[in-house]
Amino acid sequence: MDRPNIVVFFSDQQRRDTVTPRVTPHLYAMAEERGVRFDDAVTCQPVCGPARACVQTGQYATRTGCFTNARALPEDADTIAKILRRCGYRTAYVGKWHLASGMTDEEGRYETKAVPEARRGGYEYWRASDVLEFTSDGSGGYVFDEAGRKLTFEGCRADRITDFALEFIRGADADKPFFLFLSHIEPHHQNSSGRFECTPGDRAAVEGEPLPEDLRGFGVDRDQWEDYLGCCHALDRNFKRVVDALAQRGVLENTVVFYTSDHGCHFKTRNAEYKRSCHEASIAIPMYVFGGGYAKGAFGGVVSLLDLPASVLRAAGADVPDAFDGLDLLAQAQGDVSREAVYIQISEDKLGRAVRTDRWTYAVRAPRRSDGWSKPFSKVYVDDYLYDLRADPAETRNLIHSKEHREVKARLRKMLIDLARRAGEPPFVVRGRLIAPKR
Repeated sequence: MDRPNIVVFFSDQQRRDTVTPRVTPHLYAMAEERGVRFDDAVTCQPVCGPARACVQTGQYATRTGCFTNARALPEDADTIAKILRRCGYRTAYVGKWHLASGMTDEEGRYETKAVPEARRGGYEYWRASDVLEFTSDGSGGYVFDEAGRKLTFEGCRADRITDFALEFIRGADADKPFFLFLSHIEPHHQNSSGRFECTPGDRAAVEGEPLPEDLRGFGVDRDQWEDYLGCCHALDRNFKRVVDALAQRGVLENTVVFYTSDHGCHFKTRNAEYKRSCHEASIAIPMYVFGGGYAKGAFGGVVSLLDLPASVLRAAGADVPDAFDGLDLLAQAQGDVSREAVYIQISEDKLGRAVRTDRWTYAVRAPRRSDGWSKPFSKVYVDDYLYDLRADPAETRNLIHSKEHREVKARLRKMLIDLARRAGEPPFVVRGRLIAPKR
């Protein structure tokens, strides 16, 4: 078999700074030993459903219409799974999907029901729920298989979801390459309890870990922080189980493994949610790739979550459609292509846009009359934030009104408008800030 197997290990709401020798020892060690660590990876949409739509289609969320949660991926969308199936791959999806349900019953609501085949994005093996936090908690729940049968499980959710992935790996046809997308919900909070739910053992393993600088002074519950890290520790245990299963089958050396997350978590320090903002804690994500042409080392250039789908296809030797908005991670790591900034679309909490370079974050938002839930675009935006990440990594000083940074803001505004045009957005104007920012 010449074509490699491909595994995407996908977490939910995981901050980049959670990858440490103590919290994620297996991932950390593997990154030191082999593969590429992308030190400045940033999401393209800090909301669960839209980020997932980007990953499955290679396009900005506004192109597919999935610019908020509860917007179903169009059934005719040409996903990475469909493309790889046409290339002879066996495809599998395990865990949280979040791309099947519309906003109304008429559109189809599958949060707690089996997702019909037409809404599974082309995946064959299926052990998933549309909204996993609605069908499970940290200690049990259920998913559905490709026949629509409910599969209940007990015990640590991260372990049981991984069990379904291992079932696929162990049973995969040795003569056919496979593509496995393992979508964990950890360390996302549990909606029903408003907490991060982990096992006592995982919690004990990270006890005493200090709060990051950006969370200090905001009243963030230390217990909640350690529970969050405990979820990340559980993911790490299960990442090792996946790698070990690949090795036991003798296919690890012919498998490309991606590890990343949909967005980060700022613990309600920037708005009333855990994300939905352009702040670093919300957009900075882990990004690691092992195998294939990815040589050991670290890449410091800014890369986007939207680069993942193009990279998956390139790893498989498949052509990347012209409609894809991202760049190949391997090509960036090898210096063949580069990007100056990541373009970020923000929805729900506000209708906003941002650019993130290796030093600056510049963000705009639509005026308050615009609704981030119902509208994908605005004709007018106003200045929102400007942060110098080198001088102020915790983003405590908003420079949007700074006279000293007028030229920087003007340059970044021009960049933002240009990137929006490339993303297929209708023209808009950006005006000076109407209301003084909160922080």
